[in-house]
Amino acid sequence: MGRFSELETFVRVVESASFSGAAERLQVAKSVVSRRVTELEERLGVRLLNRTTRRLSLTEAGQQFYERAVRLLIEMEEAEQALTSESSALRGRLRVAAPLSFGVLHLGPAVDAFLAAHPEVELDLDLNDRMVNLVEEGFDLAVRIGWLSDSSLVARRLAPIRIVPCASPAYLAQHGEPRTPADLVAHQGLFYSNVPDGQAWQFLDGDGKAHSVRVPARLRANNGDVLLGAALRGLGIVLTPTFLAWRAIEAGELKVLLPGYTLPAAVAYAVFPSHRHLPARVRTFIDALAARFGDEPYWDACLRGAR
Repeated sequence: MGRFSELETFVRVVESASFSGAAERLQVAKSVVSRRVTELEERLGVRLLNRTTRRLSLTEAGQQFYERAVRLLIEMEEAEQALTSESSALRGRLRVAAPLSFGVLHLGPAVDAFLAAHPEVELDLDLNDRMVNLVEEGFDLAVRIGWLSDSSLVARRLAPIRIVPCASPAYLAQHGEPRTPADLVAHQGLFYSNVPDGQAWQFLDGDGKAHSVRVPARLRANNGDVLLGAALRGLGIVLTPTFLAWRAIEAGELKVLLPGYTLPAAVAYAVFPSHRHLPARVRTFIDALAARFGDEPYWDACLRGAR
């Protein structure tokens, strides 16, 4: 048991990039973490970590040992699962980070279904629009919308995220309906402020030709739900993901504008650290999300009669 504790502690220190972070994840004192790592190094007769006042880093020997240690921990966990009364049962804790609106609307129900199917899994769900550091904060995976830019992460595609221009019938009755992207210069825009130059909207026509237009601003916000509410109240035209607006589109409370033109689609990914061997519960959860959403997610059914 002592060797296992040392091994697990060392891996958590590397993943958290600190003794204090590992202590929090393991729910032990920081002094216990430090002692276990020191005892491990003394037993092996080699330094695994370079320690400075500002950061920890792996030695060459530490990197080699870490990669093997991760594999051993995963294999041990899966071996234990195989010996349970139900060999197919998943067990253990799963930590997932996801964007707020997508998480509330779509990930929450998916989590409910997953936990019902796997009653021995404990799941921590962190809904926040900030970009979490998976390794340092101890997350098994994150759901991200956009494009993967961090080369240290591996991505699994879950679903396309389609963006559409929408307005309420009341707004269109007062201001008229734009027929081309150029018509938008005479309208009022509702903008997502977490993207650079959100007033510059880029459309593609049926021939693939690009059309760029700057739309006058009525409201800027860093939350899609706020912008959607403003559009529903007739304050302007919003570019919104269908996963957010689908109910309003289906109910006729919002109309999809500019048929014949499209906006670049984003992608919903499950991302996880490239160096980590995935436990069965993580792989199964990702598989469940991919099966639930897919290339034609249920929320895009609202577009069949709208465009």
